[in-house]
Amino acid sequence: MIRKNYYTIPGAKGRGMLADITFDDANPKAPLVIFAHGIRGFKDWGAHNLVAQHFAQNGFRYLKFNFSHNGTTLDKPTDFADLIAFSDNTFSIELDDLNAVIDFACGGSYVPAVREVYLIGHSLGGGISIVKTAEDKRITKLVTMAAISSFYNLWPKQAEAQWKLQGVMYIVNSRTKQNMPYKVSLLNDLEKNPERLDIPLKAAAIKQPWLIVHGDEDTSVPLSHAQELHAAQPAAQLAVIKGADHVFNATHPYLQAELPATLLQFCNVCIEFLKQ
Repeated sequence: MIRKNYYTIPGAKGRGMLADITFDDANPKAPLVIFAHGIRGFKDWGAHNLVAQHFAQNGFRYLKFNFSHNGTTLDKPTDFADLIAFSDNTFSIELDDLNAVIDFACGGSYVPAVREVYLIGHSLGGGISIVKTAEDKRITKLVTMAAISSFYNLWPKQAEAQWKLQGVMYIVNSRTKQNMPYKVSLLNDLEKNPERLDIPLKAAAIKQPWLIVHGDEDTSVPLSHAQELHAAQPAAQLAVIKGADHVFNATHPYLQAELPATLLQFCNVCIEFLKQ
């Protein structure tokens, strides 16, 4: 039977991160996949729970979590209820969060311990996952899903001068219509850590097996990002999903009982790669 266990993991600056692990109770020590969501995302967005169930049915434990400063809260895990925390987020904070999740998985305090994990990162979470994989040998395989090839691609370059003057920039969330605040500390983090946060540089350093997956109808992060990542690390595998957009044709909320065909294709390509 497929089950789900829930946890709260201590994240950056003492903020708790909600997490859950979906697994088949007939296989409680199955290989562990960790999923890192993207910007303006959260662990229960769209079809993420159906994806977790599909992985559990195919021989994996699937851990997904909310980054500590993604704007959700412990009591409102699917709403951007804390825009102050959201505005304080940085790439280094997300790397600290992901490290805490891997520590949690490998520490064995609450789950059957693992020595190694498989990592899947979507969009911004894909960029974070590339940096982390280059730094952490506990990650033995990486899958990036519509990943960015540079953190600088998250905002228009021409906005940076005004951003530095004002200290904060607002970008409208097209789904919720909220004005999402981005403090200039996000840009400062990049400028203070140019080597660590250079995604192509980290991509070139990855030794682990890596599958780059992207949709050819992604208008948020164009397919060229996947091609740039593959050029930086030619040993990686590149899979292009025809007809897939940035979220592989899922929506939020997602009310169907079955995965979208393109997202199911993504899952199956991943599962085949992880089982090799």
